[in-house]
Amino acid sequence: MKIDGFALAATTNDLTREQDAREAADIVEFRIDKAENPLEQLEAYDGELPIIATNRNQWFGGKAKDTGRLDTLFAASRFDSVAYVDIELETARAKEWILEEFRDNDVGLIISHHDFDATPEKEILTAIIEQCAHYGDIAKVATYPQDLSDTLTLLATLHEATQSGIDAAGIAMGETGSHTRVIGHIYGSKLGYAPLLSDDAEYAPGQISLKKLAALVESTRINGTKLERIDAVDDDVAVPSELSLPN
Repeated sequence: MKIDGFALAATTNDLTREQDAREAADIVEFRIDKAENPLEQLEAYDGELPIIATNRNQWFGGKAKDTGRLDTLFAASRFDSVAYVDIELETARAKEWILEEFRDNDVGLIISHHDFDATPEKEILTAIIEQCAHYGDIAKVATYPQDLSDTLTLLATLHEATQSGIDAAGIAMGETGSHTRVIGHIYGSKLGYAPLLSDDAEYAPGQISLKKLAALVESTRINGTKLERIDAVDDDVAVPSELSLPN
């Protein structure tokens, strides 16, 4: 499966809830590290949406134990419903040989890098994206902005990378970076992530619930150079009766 354009991933640890995501999401990110009996869930899965399998340890913001983590992810990659696996850049560097084994299971590779403390300078972030792209099919970077200028750094770097032909996804975490989840697709991001509204598991800081993010993304779709206003957000936005929205 190749992602053309932008795809919104519903993040969950419970695949029985896939039906709740169909209306808004294009793909499901299954957080194996936060799931009960993840391989059994994949065995029983009969949903319509393809799956990104993710199994993070605590160093990368997850809960998986190091022992057996990649073995479980590899077992997940054997299921036909799994279209992508997410592997950290650090893991890809240290165990490059394992990447071909994943590819043999006919899955795409999302190579990701997370910085939970800061946003690297533009030159460094560019190099990180290029390294992720070297190992995988989609280069994903998530950084933590200290201020709005950091979000501009992320978006500018993402835009330049995608313009150069790299399939990339970029997210600025936390409240300061939350808006990048809405407009990242404008700058070329291939993927967005959102938890289902009632999900009680903790995911990345600054996330927006799935249906709300889907509506916001649709409201900022670009047709050529023209921003399209989509009625999907009208229910969430109160407009005084004496005012009208511009055409």
